[in-house]
Amino acid sequence: MTSTTTPKPSAFMKALKPSAELAAVVGLEPLPRTDVTKRLWDYIKANNLQNPANKRNILCDAKLRAIMGKDEVTMFEMTGLVGKHLSQV
Repeated sequence: MTSTTTPKPSAFMKALKPSAELAAVVGLEPLPRTDVTKRLWDYIKANNLQNPANKRNILCDAKLRAIMGKDEVTMFEMTGLVGKHLSQV
């Protein structure tokens, strides 16, 4: 007999509350990490913030600098830095 309970959602799908700095880019409502990352990339692409010499690097404008803490970050650094701006709902 199979279990009828629904599987527990993964940690990536759990909605997290963005900080005020992050909310300026992704919005105020709690979001899963996957949606936060998607919205950040939408913002980066819409504002042409990828380094033309190395597309893996993001050039931070004022809003992103408030989140990342520096002028340029790699895609891999970004996920760690963004995590500090997410908290449990």
